Amino acid sequence: MNKEKKSKDARNLLLSEYQAVLSTHSVDVSGYPFGSIVPYCLNKQGLPIILISTIAQHTKNIISNPKVSLIVTEGGADDSQTVGRVTYLGDAELIDEKEFDSIERYYNYFSQSRDYHLTHDFNFYVIKPVRVRFIKGFGQIYWVEKDDFLLANPFSFDEEKQMLDHMNADHLDAIRHYCDLCTIYYKETQLPEMVGIDSEGFHLRIGSRIYRINFIEPVTIAAEVRKALVEMAKA
Repeated sequence: MNKEKKSKDARNLLLSEYQAVLSTHSVDVSGYPFGSIVPYCLNKQGLPIILISTIAQHTKNIISNPKVSLIVTEGGADDSQTVGRVTYLGDAELIDEKEFDSIERYYNYFSQSRDYHLTHDFNFYVIKPVRVRFIKGFGQIYWVEKDDFLLANPFSFDEEKQMLDHMNADHLDAIRHYCDLCTIYYKETQLPEMVGIDSEGFHLRIGSRIYRINFIEPVTIAAEVRKALVEMAKA
């Protein structure tokens, strides 16, 4: 498998899921790793962002040692050892509250998290990569370098929001059709909402669950997004 294909497949797996095992260095039990579950999405630079409470054990661990890993496994398999996995090694860094784009993008994906600040003190962290370990399947094991793995979102926050608002307000039938094409189940009382668009695809939220649908070809401008979505709606 060539470098470009490995990088794309590894990145697609990270984009296709929205929950990961966060491993940190334990403060209370020195020398041992500490695992926990966190939701995540990617920011404009293609970096994972997480929202964690200051009272959580993993936050205390990160403050002491910012070296972490995220482990993401392809869902829906009977045997997790036969499907793709990504171990994303990096450094967790506190996000400045002025980074509006990253914060609002996270809230698009996990709207319920806006209320977390009412009960506890939560902070956003970005995880900057060092290296990525990608297992595509049995016997297909690769290291992926960070410069090959990362792919920035070509759309500004405002551009993305404009496209999302337009699709959700005016093209719900098309969104429902995308769900039907990809066998994504929804209820009439819990309709899908488009929450993110990037160069390789888009995300839908149904309730609190996130789904990924990829474009056939990469897009870089809004006109190409519109063309791709129209073609999918006609399928």
